[in-house]
Amino acid sequence: MTLKTLCLGLTALTALSAGAVQADYPERDVRVIVPAAAGGGTDAIVRKISNIAEESLPVSMYVENVEGGMTATGLLQLMKARPDGQTIAAITYDSIITIPWKNMLPGFTMDKMRMIARITSEADAITVSESAPFETFEELIAAAKENPGSIRVGVQNMGARTHLTMLQLQELTGTEFKIVSYDNSAATQKEALLNGEVDAVVTSLGDLAPLIESGQARGLVEFTDTQNEGFPDVPPVTETDTGIDLEMGSFIVLVAPARTPDDVVETLESTYHEAYESDEFQQWLEQIGVTPAWLGAGDVTEWANETQQQLFTTMDDLVEQGVLEK
Repeated sequence: MTLKTLCLGLTALTALSAGAVQADYPERDVRVIVPAAAGGGTDAIVRKISNIAEESLPVSMYVENVEGGMTATGLLQLMKARPDGQTIAAITYDSIITIPWKNMLPGFTMDKMRMIARITSEADAITVSESAPFETFEELIAAAKENPGSIRVGVQNMGARTHLTMLQLQELTGTEFKIVSYDNSAATQKEALLNGEVDAVVTSLGDLAPLIESGQARGLVEFTDTQNEGFPDVPPVTETDTGIDLEMGSFIVLVAPARTPDDVVETLESTYHEAYESDEFQQWLEQIGVTPAWLGAGDVTEWANETQQQLFTTMDDLVEQGVLEK
């Protein structure tokens, strides 16, 4: 056997072995990182769809909550993981917008990960406790104008999406609220609303669905132009008498480490898409008032880049106006 023949044989064997490894994917349980606390909307949605998705796989998909740094801690763990599809993550607004804009992870760009799919889109909303004196969004705005700085509103981290929503709302309505920051979790906002630390919170209606359904809280407005069928009593902001048009919210995007093989990404995409299309998941989303918004691997990266650039421009403008600090 010549040296050339031996080398060709080894090359073919290596390629065959690599193909066999990828063909066997997944070989073991898949870790799904949720970079937020347990109990929030993102956590619930990811657990639900992953539980359905694993029914099509020979292994389990287990969700692990990795809190900290506006999702930066969980995102860092994803980037350090082997690009074999055994570790993926569900990222939200902060991973695509806040972290790169604030340069919280130096050198991080969206090129550091491969996007699998977007599964939901959720508008921000204002929710108050059952004892709050505001029955409507218009009443809330009127009270804020009458007593500037007296109404306490809980957001998820200063400079994060819900804070940006409130800054834009104040600018559009000429109001001033007392903005109270909590860590990047709807779970802490729930606690603050229930124990009276704040009068209202800004997050998605889906995050607070159990409280709203039990009558412990009520939604006043959703920052969108479309009625949420899951919460028919909560109007989109465009249907209020305030005359403002503010659309703001979050989303859930599934991602893998950069350099994850195409066939692995395709397997994950098809597995999650099947779970997404299931009657169980669609009916559950409607029940909790979350909008299904699938974008596959072929479209989600372009959408994310466009969304990032649009919001970067908005945030840079607010910095120039002295409304927001970078």
